[in-house]
Amino acid sequence: MSEQTTTAATGPETEPAPATAPEPTATVTETTDTPTETAATAATEATEATAEAVTEAPATTEAVSEEAPATAEAAPAAPKDRRKLFAALRWTAAVVVFATVGAGVAYGITRPERTDIPGLATEDDGRWTFPTLSQPALPAGAPLPQGPDNKDGTHYAPLTGLLLPAPVGSKVDDTVKADKDGTVPVDAFLEEYTPEERPKLKQSLEWDGLRQIAGRGWTTADGTRTHVYLLRFHSSGFVDAFKGCDSNMRLNGVSALDLDDVWSKAKNTQMNSTTLDFPGAANFDGTELSVYQELKPFLGEEQSKIGCLRTGDVLGMVIQTRKGEVAPVPFHQSVILQSQLLS
Repeated sequence: MSEQTTTAATGPETEPAPATAPEPTATVTETTDTPTETAATAATEATEATAEAVTEAPATTEAVSEEAPATAEAAPAAPKDRRKLFAALRWTAAVVVFATVGAGVAYGITRPERTDIPGLATEDDGRWTFPTLSQPALPAGAPLPQGPDNKDGTHYAPLTGLLLPAPVGSKVDDTVKADKDGTVPVDAFLEEYTPEERPKLKQSLEWDGLRQIAGRGWTTADGTRTHVYLLRFHSSGFVDAFKGCDSNMRLNGVSALDLDDVWSKAKNTQMNSTTLDFPGAANFDGTELSVYQELKPFLGEEQSKIGCLRTGDVLGMVIQTRKGEVAPVPFHQSVILQSQLLS
């Protein structure tokens, strides 16, 4: 009788089913090591730590009685639960790997060589380095030039604040006779034109609602002279009426003008521009652009190129002159940047 009683009391320790349970534990652990080896090192360590924590949880729960610690430690999780656990761990490792690869792809997109991106030239193509561009603050409650509540495109910001700044390393060109605040008198602006054209243009400016002219000039190390003017009128209709910036304008020392052939070839492919009603025009950031070049033979040893920008109540002019020929890249760069400031 005593032997039977002892056997019944210790029955849970000698049942055959739990005694064979540890074998699947070793087998499953070896299986999960294989996929995690392909993940990043951080993912492997996190996976193993999670597996150990989850595996030990059911063993602790099984240890109900202090009299059977060996049985509690040996009791494994159900095979079905383990399959779910290791499937989750495999997905965790896969997510870490994909996240790492995705970050590498994003880095590759943001850090390519410039020649690998269509539409961008190399860094040594002659472009100028400008200061960081920023539009001036608007008066309180004033709408944006291209805002839905500003149908005429009126610019409420200070006109001199919309002028393109001079590039780094350039020198001031005093032939642009601007006041300290950047305002240019009408007669000083008209000096850009031939003497025969000035009286007619002056009368046009007086009758066509001119409000203000702002200007800036600079000369770069290669001898290129740049003059930038902004003319603010009472409305956009007066901008269209002014005939001082088109293919028929007569500038000092400039022969006949024609469309800038480089600009014409590039505008549809690189700028996604839309052709408008007047020759050489394009629409860029809400600004109508016409870009012209002086035809050979030049009047003298220099060539001039002119960009005309019409946006709302402002007409912009970018005039570049250089001995030999004007380089297209810095000229187009200046025109586009001035357009962005106006829009």
